[in-house]
Amino acid sequence: MRGFGGARRTNITHGKFITNVFFWTASGNPTAPPRYADPVSSASRLSTRVLLVCAAIGVGTGILGGAAGWLTLVVLATAPWAYGLVLGSHVLPGIIAQQVVRRPWVALLTHVLAALVASAIAPQWTFRFLGTAILFGGIQEGIAALTRYRVWATARFFVSAVIIGLIVAAAVWFAAHLGALAPWAQATYLVISVLGPVAWTAVGIAIGSGLRGAGVARGLARR
Repeated sequence: MRGFGGARRTNITHGKFITNVFFWTASGNPTAPPRYADPVSSASRLSTRVLLVCAAIGVGTGILGGAAGWLTLVVLATAPWAYGLVLGSHVLPGIIAQQVVRRPWVALLTHVLAALVASAIAPQWTFRFLGTAILFGGIQEGIAALTRYRVWATARFFVSAVIIGLIVAAAVWFAAHLGALAPWAQATYLVISVLGPVAWTAVGIAIGSGLRGAGVARGLARR
């Protein structure tokens, strides 16, 4: 093609290729490879692992809780001032779960599972087991929530233990009419009611640390 001056004009465009890639549906593009079910997300697998760990802890501590339920009858009949030590053992599900799986709601979940197991062993205490699970698990969750589940220092476990001990001391004092006991028995009861959950918390921390050291928490704990 020649221009007005007679020179030959060549109109060449180099290197400009536009490629449009369309993703067709299976019906619109019969050559598209078939779609299979998407793989399960890592979050779902993690949630399943967390649930299994909590369930295992719940079963183990639930058996202990059921035994404590039967022991309660003996303690209240012979040494009611020592009841705080028995009741304090119910802090174990949440303490162990939080020490192993450092995530929200694991304490409350494990407490409820433990309460169900304990209820199967000592059904006469079913409602008390569930009530204790919600109360103790709620306190442990609340303390952890204050730091947005990011601080897992040992001291925070004992803060929840002392709060639980004070609540236990006040509740059982009126429920069991411990004011009728001798002064030494009243003082002993108050001390044991507060220190009982603290002692069991130390046991729970030791168990949880042992499980973490064995690798149970690998891939589960929030750093």
